[in-house]
Amino acid sequence: MIRTMVLIAFSCIAALTQATAAQLVMFDSKYCPFCMQWKKDIGVFYYKTEEGRIAPLRPVDIGAPRPEELKNIKGIHYTPTFVLLDDAGREVGRMEGYNNDEFFFFRLDQLIRKMKKNKGAKP
Repeated sequence: MIRTMVLIAFSCIAALTQATAAQLVMFDSKYCPFCMQWKKDIGVFYYKTEEGRIAPLRPVDIGAPRPEELKNIKGIHYTPTFVLLDDAGREVGRMEGYNNDEFFFFRLDQLIRKMKKNKGAKP
């Protein structure tokens, strides 16, 4: 029940932001214990964080057909894999795996700083 509600909330947030804002795409699987741990540790409040406001989460099942606007993301082999996309849909960077919340936010903050630094750069 809670898992379903969390996934619905993630999907709603993603639908509102996927075309015009930065986003954090999470390639996951319902069989992935690290994905389940991330959802338990962070997923329930990610949308409330500064990082979540800058790059809302967009969960994508690694085994499902990929949405058209995400087909250019190549090399996804492990779950979870988090891919930060800028507001133009370009990949800023990625993180594979999940260890703990502190390390996750440390790595994500590095990617967000990189995105902000490159904001004025030409594609």
